Amino acid sequence: MTRKPPDDGEQARYLTFPRTEARLRADQLTALGALRRKVAANRTDKTERITDNTLLRLAVDLLLKNAAHITGNTEEEMRRALLGDDGES
Repeated sequence: MTRKPPDDGEQARYLTFPRTEARLRADQLTALGALRRKVAANRTDKTERITDNTLLRLAVDLLLKNAAHITGNTEEEMRRALLGDDGES
């Protein structure tokens, strides 16, 4: 795998994003790590590093794109409204 190191004076891409914290369930962390490994292994161009945070940013983009579908009073109700009756993705 070849990664292009940042040029002198150029900041690593991940350092350009503000740091935040999220609390995820253990099953979410396990599935996220497995998905990251699968996505990373299946790529042909591996110059950009794929991390759990990469996938979390994509998930937030998808959530925001579908914000109009989020209704309900609880996390479970909002999950069902967004993902369907069973709440599974």
